Amino acid sequence: MAEIHLVEAVNQALAHELARDPSVVLLGEDIGVNGGVFRATVGLQARFGAQRVIDTPLAESGIAGAAVGMAAMGLKPVAEIQFTGFIYPAIDHIINHAGRLRHRSRGRLSCPMVLRSPFGAGIHAPEHHSESPEAMFAHMPGIRVVIPSSPARAYGLLLAAIRDPDPVIFLEPTRLYRLFRQEVADDGQALPLDACFTLRDGSDLTLVSWGAMLQETLAAAGQLEQEGISAAVIDVATLKPLDLDTILASVARTGRCVIVHEAPRTAGFGAEIAAGLADAGLYSLAAPVLRVTGYDTVVPLARQEALYMPSVARIVDAARRAMAA
Repeated sequence: MAEIHLVEAVNQALAHELARDPSVVLLGEDIGVNGGVFRATVGLQARFGAQRVIDTPLAESGIAGAAVGMAAMGLKPVAEIQFTGFIYPAIDHIINHAGRLRHRSRGRLSCPMVLRSPFGAGIHAPEHHSESPEAMFAHMPGIRVVIPSSPARAYGLLLAAIRDPDPVIFLEPTRLYRLFRQEVADDGQALPLDACFTLRDGSDLTLVSWGAMLQETLAAAGQLEQEGISAAVIDVATLKPLDLDTILASVARTGRCVIVHEAPRTAGFGAEIAAGLADAGLYSLAAPVLRVTGYDTVVPLARQEALYMPSVARIVDAARRAMAA
């Protein structure tokens, strides 16, 4: 079993589905001849041909619109938006067509498309390349939002997303693309969508996060353990629909929760989780739910980027405050 990076796991999952299912097609800017900006699709056009791995013009609205049309007519398009900061022209098609097609056609049509995009800060990218807009997509009816946090989960969740009969926004943390390797079997086994993954058990505190911030969250849990605080760590993975039951079950055991995300604080998805805990888990809570997030500002350029990102120290401080409450 090979040890591969997250970006290689994405490539492996795409290759597996292209080989398995002739209705799967890829489209996006520079994904064919050049293999994508981050090389997520390298080698796929040479292997499967230009009719299955399609280089498109620089037109995000056109990419999304073409994907909706392909999906409505029985194909399974996997479209790439080169950076999530460029995804906004595609929102018209995502919210008005992809998310509504099943409802609008009274179930006659579905929209089995995946829209992939690298997202998030931490690679010293210029403006428009570091956004974390997952909460915006989670607010759109009819859309799944999936964010992997490791090579194995990227492989299994992407397989599941491609096989899903409805549209999926698949956000790939840019910072994790080549951060670490993991053994991933190319066995075609999908992971469940709409399910959280418990990465670490604990009895004193529940830490909830997703995507790249799982790195800092797991590191914080290790530091807290040295202080005698047992912290569970939950990877949300699929933000929409949210598996709140797994989070509730953990908080029922620990009584405390800290939510960590890179996106800005106001109306971030952590607020939705906190609201769910208030609705259904209030009597389990021994302390207020705390959030450690990015700030309500544009992600700064390279020199100050680290000041924006939630750090291990900020997570540990929030955990200590939760334990002291």
